[in-house]
Amino acid sequence: MTEMRYVDGLKRAIELEMERDARVIVLGEDVGVGGPFGITAGLLERFGDRRIINTPISEDSIMGLATGAALAGKRPIIEIMFVDFVTLAMSQLVNHTAKLRFMSGGQLSVPLVIRVQQGAGGGWGAHHSQSLEAWFHHVPGLKVVAPSNAADALGLLRAAIRDEDPVLFIEHRGLHFRRDEVADPDNIPTLGTAKIVRPGKDLTIISYSKAVWDALAAAGELAARDISAEVIDLRSLSPLDMATVLRSVERTSRALVVHEAVLQGNIVAARKSCSLVMYNYDGQPVARYHLEHAWPSKLEVSALKAGASEVLMETVTIVCEHIQRVSG
Repeated sequence: MTEMRYVDGLKRAIELEMERDARVIVLGEDVGVGGPFGITAGLLERFGDRRIINTPISEDSIMGLATGAALAGKRPIIEIMFVDFVTLAMSQLVNHTAKLRFMSGGQLSVPLVIRVQQGAGGGWGAHHSQSLEAWFHHVPGLKVVAPSNAADALGLLRAAIRDEDPVLFIEHRGLHFRRDEVADPDNIPTLGTAKIVRPGKDLTIISYSKAVWDALAAAGELAARDISAEVIDLRSLSPLDMATVLRSVERTSRALVVHEAVLQGNIVAARKSCSLVMYNYDGQPVARYHLEHAWPSKLEVSALKAGASEVLMETVTIVCEHIQRVSG
């Protein structure tokens, strides 16, 4: 068992896969000097400038270059510093990278990983702090992964690099320097598998990325009120492991979804079948906790520390009252 930071898990995954497969290359702005968060530091010296490739400041060009390299037999990992900047490469990503397998009748594959950072925290401003995962959840042919801990950052990134389809790999900046136990660096989860990180019987809390830790904290609050909450870390958003979610909700009859994205058009809203099935188990709709605004950087810290936790606990209180009313 090794303790590892989230960023170190990401770096180790890239190192291991570059050692294993000479087709793996890394492209992006300043990746040769580590990128904005130091994750690729030292890789240029180790693997050379034909595999660690600094690019111009042009996200559209990076996406197009990487897509072409993948079609030609490479397995590129690209770093788009912030998920917000993927907007500059949307046509390449959505209309080409994600579609070429379908448009070629399965003759072509695009084994490409797009690493992005997202989420509130750190005072980066509203145009660097969005949670845009639902946009990409709507794109056929694109897989979306959002790990919550160092072990999954390492294992899921290795799985994404080995996958034959493009994978958007979402890293929350608020997790980068978090330390977690990593039991086995060679444990490579299957994409599209959720994980029950806390078992329970009265309520299912469904989450992903950094919000998993908020969900676990809420489950602790519930335990103090004699309510047993099960917490599911989705890990992958597309494909989404609905089987694990529905089995849990069928057992607990209640669901609370915790995420950092805005309410309208979020992952839950995109999965109407999920909401309808959960609604029918107990006659109650799925409860959701979310952030509603693109925070100005000066207000962000106080909003996240106070407002966000207060709203989450208000939601938990409502769920508690419902459980107690039904069981009483």
